[in-house]
Amino acid sequence: LPGEGRQRADRPPAAGPQAGTRAQALTTVTYGVPAALPGLTSLIGRQEARVRAQPRDARAWAVLGSAYVERGRRAGDVSDYPRAERALRTSLEVRGTKNAQALDGLAALALARRDFPAAKQYGEQALKSAPKQWSAYPPLIDAYTGLGDYKNARSTLDKLLALRPGAAARPAVMARTAAVYRDRGWREDAVAQLTDAAAAARTPAEQAAWLAGLGQLAWERGDLPEALRHFEAALRLDPDQRAARAGRARTLAGQGRTSEALALYRAAVAKQPRPEDLLELGELYESLGRSALAEEQYGRLRTAVGRSVAGGVDEELLIGRFEADHGDPWEAVERLRDEWERQPGIEVADALGWALHRAGEDQEALSYAAVATDKTKGGGVRSALYSFHLGVIEGELDRPGPARRHLQEALRINPYFSPLQVPQAREALQELGDVPDEPPPSE
Repeated sequence: LPGEGRQRADRPPAAGPQAGTRAQALTTVTYGVPAALPGLTSLIGRQEARVRAQPRDARAWAVLGSAYVERGRRAGDVSDYPRAERALRTSLEVRGTKNAQALDGLAALALARRDFPAAKQYGEQALKSAPKQWSAYPPLIDAYTGLGDYKNARSTLDKLLALRPGAAARPAVMARTAAVYRDRGWREDAVAQLTDAAAAARTPAEQAAWLAGLGQLAWERGDLPEALRHFEAALRLDPDQRAARAGRARTLAGQGRTSEALALYRAAVAKQPRPEDLLELGELYESLGRSALAEEQYGRLRTAVGRSVAGGVDEELLIGRFEADHGDPWEAVERLRDEWERQPGIEVADALGWALHRAGEDQEALSYAAVATDKTKGGGVRSALYSFHLGVIEGELDRPGPARRHLQEALRINPYFSPLQVPQAREALQELGDVPDEPPPSE
């Protein structure tokens, strides 16, 4: 593309609301700012033509590979990931290992595939190659988070903020800051950062991404009207915003607007469904006693997971969660043990603890469930699901006080967190009964 090579590495090109889709997409794949699907498809077509004409153009290969990653992630089409890997590795072959843009793309690809060790490797190489380029930092923060290395995630964020990125990059940096704050349990600070990011966004697709994030934060704290407002605003700006579509359906289900929720879920999973959306829809059907329709979604989930794995995605966490609740808990335990060894993040700790509980191993389950909710071990995120899992496990171990406290906490954080497990939490609390009216122990 004319003039691409003269762009400063630390300053994205202007991409205001009137900028063309091609310019917006180029900003996305070069600097990690969300763009619309039509622009990505247009950019891919132009870059494919360019690399055919100039097969030694390393930057064109890197842009093409990164565009494949982003389109695959946004559209849920994992067949783009092998194409992305080929293009990005070709870029490395042409220019060599000191190719920050290709390394950034490989880090983004590894994150899309939930391969956090590879994302860390490529992210650290990219940072070493271009330490002043802000776009090298966010993938590395995500990689450290997925590996449970929260200390390095926070220090990398501090280094990113010290770079003082320009106005075009600032919304993406604020969004990354919000994610770190959310993981630390600083919900109000996370909301403030994402709100500012949405206000400062330079394109509709970018603003929609940050609004969807705000919707997710509102959902996590049980504020359904606020969540719905953000999800709907995101979809008005970008109808292809898949996270907002699923979030809107989830929120309507929490409000008891079941027919609307089912219609939205069915639309969301009609083409290239995300496995996690199929799991949510199946569980909603199950909560309504519609077991045949639930099993249909679970069957589709298995197919979608197979397709995802064929594209190189690590789906062990999702498979483990599914098997623990709807299949073979021991298979879940085996898969999640391996996943914990490879990338011991908080999500895996919670899932492994729950799988062990479902397999009848509550004592060992407690150690993992405690990790997921222990701030000193990185588990600062305020999650209704994690508190519910911990409370149920404590109840099985005859620890009524902590069990009651954590089950109440789960319902206080988000009383709508799961159509299947919220009733289980209420039932477990009822079985525990009221706090015994006993005098405090003497000194």
